[in-house]
Amino acid sequence: MKRVALLAGLLALGALAFVVAEYKAQQNVAEIEKVKDNLYVIKGGGGNTAAFITEKGVVVVDTKVPGWGQAILDKIRSVTDKPVTTIINTHTHADHVGSNSEFPATVEIVAHENCKSSMEKMPDFQGNEKSKFLPHKTYKDRLSLLAGNDKVDLYYFGRGHTGGDTIIVFPALRVAHTGDLFAAKGTPLIDVNNGGSGVEYPRTLKRAAEGIKGVDVVIPGHSAVTDWKAFQEYGDFNQDFLSAVQRAFKEGKTAEEAAGSLKLPDQYKDYGTRSLKDNVTKIYAELKQ
Repeated sequence: MKRVALLAGLLALGALAFVVAEYKAQQNVAEIEKVKDNLYVIKGGGGNTAAFITEKGVVVVDTKVPGWGQAILDKIRSVTDKPVTTIINTHTHADHVGSNSEFPATVEIVAHENCKSSMEKMPDFQGNEKSKFLPHKTYKDRLSLLAGNDKVDLYYFGRGHTGGDTIIVFPALRVAHTGDLFAAKGTPLIDVNNGGSGVEYPRTLKRAAEGIKGVDVVIPGHSAVTDWKAFQEYGDFNQDFLSAVQRAFKEGKTAEEAAGSLKLPDQYKDYGTRSLKDNVTKIYAELKQ
C-alpha cells in the first residue's frame, strides 16, 4: 500500500517538475492585470502572483519559478513605486516559492507552518544563505496581517493539494487568492509527499466555503480570475469525484477500472481530467489504509 502511494506521489512530482521546467524555459515576460483598486494579478512563470498595494508597501502572494523575481518586480514598478514588504507563500511548490530569494532580504515571508516544514526539505532553501528566504512567520489556523483597508487574512482549513495550503483574503476588496487548492477547473494535483490528500480534499474545500465570508472574486492558482461561485462549484466537483471513486472501491473495482469507468454529472463537462487516473490511484491508496 505504501508503495502504491509512493509511486503515485512520484508521478505527481514528475508532472510538477515538468511544469516547472517548462516555465523556466519561457522568456521572463510577465503580464499584469488589475483585479480591483489596489490589487493586481501577475501572470506567467508559474502560479498567479498577487500584488496588493498597501499604505506602506506591497504584499506579494507567491513568487513563481526561480528566475522570475525581477519580472515580478518590474511589473509591480509599473503600477507603484512602493517597495515590496511582505511575501505570502500559498504552498511549498517551486512554481510558487521559486523566486523568494530574488527579493530584498528585508522582505518578511509568511506561510503556513506545514508549508515551511516542506520548504525546509527543498534544496533551494538549504544552507545558511538560502534558508534566509524560508518563511519568517508562520501560523496554525488563521493569521491577520496589517489593519483597516490594508488587512490581509490567511486561512488554513486542512489537507488538500498539499498539507499546508493557505487561502489569502483581502477583505476590503472582497477578493481571495486560493493558491493551488483551487488552481483551475479540473482534477487537482494531489501531492501526497507534501501532505496532500484526495480523501480530505473535498472536506477542506467545504470548510473554506463555509468559513470564509464576504468574498466575491477569486484569484485561482493557475487560471483566470473568477468568482466565489466557481470556488464553491469546485468543492462540489471534488466531493462528487471522491464519492464516485468510493463507490467504485466498494464495488470491488481496481483503481484502473474505476478511472476508466468514472462518470460525473454534466455540469462538470468543461472540467479538465489530466490527473484523473493519478487521483483515483491516490484515493484508493488512502481508502486501503
